[in-house]
Amino acid sequence: MLSRHPHSRRRQRGLSIVEMMIGITIGLLVVAAASMVVSTQLVENRNLLIETQVQQDLRATADIVTRELRRAGAWNGSFKGVWYAGGPAPLANPFAAVSPASAPATEVDYAYHRSAGAEGPFGFRLNGGVIQARLGSSGWQELTDPRTLTVTSFTITPVSAPATPTKLPCPKLCADGSTDCWPTVTVRELVVAIVGQAPSDAAIQRSIHATVRLRNDWVRFNDPLNPSLVCPA
Repeated sequence: MLSRHPHSRRRQRGLSIVEMMIGITIGLLVVAAASMVVSTQLVENRNLLIETQVQQDLRATADIVTRELRRAGAWNGSFKGVWYAGGPAPLANPFAAVSPASAPATEVDYAYHRSAGAEGPFGFRLNGGVIQARLGSSGWQELTDPRTLTVTSFTITPVSAPATPTKLPCPKLCADGSTDCWPTVTVRELVVAIVGQAPSDAAIQRSIHATVRLRNDWVRFNDPLNPSLVCPA
């Protein structure tokens, strides 16, 4: 009768080296795929936050610029420019001028009566990737934050005025018997265009456009004999 030795037959316990290497490889592939997904999500989330910041800064800047430009030409003495029988000679609005008047520009200058002693000049301009605001005698101050927004383009474009402005009737004709010296009124609009990008990523760019209707129309005196008066004497 044959006896069986207890160690004559070896039994495998655990994993072999080949199985362990295969398992580790599969695990590394899973971890790498998960890491790529997480990394992609983090990058997209970061880009989304930066895009949102750039867009919000552009909207806030455009809102401030448009609200200010609407006030251009506001005059607390506007009643002095109204003609009526027996009244004094009408006067021109001293804050009527707005620059640019015809061609696009990277700076806009205007004035209006904000309060006593605060009539301007006011304006906005692009300087070194930053939009600056002029607050009268205080000089130029930064309106945009260069740490969150780099402005690459800031353009103010006057909308083409009508070829024939509307004439305001006067009680008398001009010296030559025509109405050429009568004052005219023009409705003015400006198009504000701003393009900006993220300081940390030039690939993230956004733009915004806004049309501003100036509340104070442009009244021009055209009498060469009385350039400071509305109507011929």
